[in-house]
Amino acid sequence: MASVDFLAKEKIWFDKPQYDEAERRFYEHKNGGAVQTMPDVGANAILQDIARARENIQKSLAGLKTSLCSRGSAQPSLNHQSLLNAGSNNPADQGEIISRIKSLELENKSLHKVVDDLRAALSRLECRVAVLEKPPVPVTAAPPQSCTNGSAVQQKSSAPAKEDEEDDDDIDLFGSDEDEEADKLKEQRLKEYAEKKAKKPAIIAKSSILLDVKPWDDETDMKKLEECVRSVQADGLLWGASKLVPVGYGIKKLQISCVVEDDKVGTDLLEEEITKFEDFVQSVDVAAFNKI
Repeated sequence: MASVDFLAKEKIWFDKPQYDEAERRFYEHKNGGAVQTMPDVGANAILQDIARARENIQKSLAGLKTSLCSRGSAQPSLNHQSLLNAGSNNPADQGEIISRIKSLELENKSLHKVVDDLRAALSRLECRVAVLEKPPVPVTAAPPQSCTNGSAVQQKSSAPAKEDEEDDDDIDLFGSDEDEEADKLKEQRLKEYAEKKAKKPAIIAKSSILLDVKPWDDETDMKKLEECVRSVQADGLLWGASKLVPVGYGIKKLQISCVVEDDKVGTDLLEEEITKFEDFVQSVDVAAFNKI
């Protein structure tokens, strides 16, 4: 209640928006005629400027047509002056008209140059076509010489032809003598190459093999086992160093190396020959195999 009493005593203009709206409508109604007349005056001025610009453009286009048609030097200057006079009514369009005139003159010059080049190319092409279309000149045989003794002339002309044929027969186009010499030289070189290749020693492929020979037990005589292994002899087999390697439980194995020729001795042959000593050898294994 205290707040209501306070607002009732306070001087507040609650209806101000309504009064403002009424005032706005009053002034709009009062100034309505003047507002409508002002846009009409502005529109008339704009239409007059547009009409004046159209007239200037038409005059400038007419001047450009006359300048393009004339090829003399005096006529373009007159067209420039007439265009400038035509555009003097609107100074803002003078610069644009001048720039257009210059661009059109440059374009006209470039077009004239292109046309001249095309004409020159066309003339050259016409000349080439004319040369190609000319019919070939027929080769006319020389008229026979008139003489009283025609048979004598024919005999004279036929005699050199026979001599030419005989000369051609003497010439050996295939060169049989030269071919025989070339074949002999080729055979001799092949024979020399074969002899040289036969004298050259052939490369023998060899391999290094490391064998593990295991005995039956710790009571096996390892020296006797090694003698048995080395007793294996073959063409292309060369035994190398050996040593005893412990295996376990007092048992040692014989590790021996050898060099073999691959074409003559293989691992299968070595295993077969060594395992024949059944009293000493239990098994044979290949520990390492390397090509030399």
